[in-house]
Amino acid sequence: MTIYFYGRTNEWGEFSNFAHFAFKLDGKTWPTAEHYFQAMKFAGTPHEDEIRQVSRPNDAARMGRQRSRPLRRDWESAKDDVMRRAVWAKFSQHLELRSLLLATRDEEIVENAPGDYYWGCGADGSGKNMLGRILVETRERLRKEPP
Repeated sequence: MTIYFYGRTNEWGEFSNFAHFAFKLDGKTWPTAEHYFQAMKFAGTPHEDEIRQVSRPNDAARMGRQRSRPLRRDWESAKDDVMRRAVWAKFSQHLELRSLLLATRDEEIVENAPGDYYWGCGADGSGKNMLGRILVETRERLRKEPP
């Protein structure tokens, strides 16, 4: 069985970066993984903290996609590791999320995002599904590391 998720209010919504599970990373508290991911596009600038402080993950996403902000030069090469750090922090700091992810056993995990062919599977299933892959990597790491 493949586990499909998309959006924080649907089944398996806890896997969404928009799900409201705060975590500590880089000496700061982040309201959601989406806040962290979007803010890291502007690491070390005032934009980083501005994004971290907005109340809704949708607002963080919108702000992170504004090309009027100065995207860091290494973003394309850094974004996967930024996502890995966010997902690890989220799932390692919340025991209920850790348990939920471990309960998926060896199932494939797919972000069923029709408009996203990089992080999700895209409309036709041909996307890279990088968020799903990172969740599977995180599950493997959680198995090896005690809570």
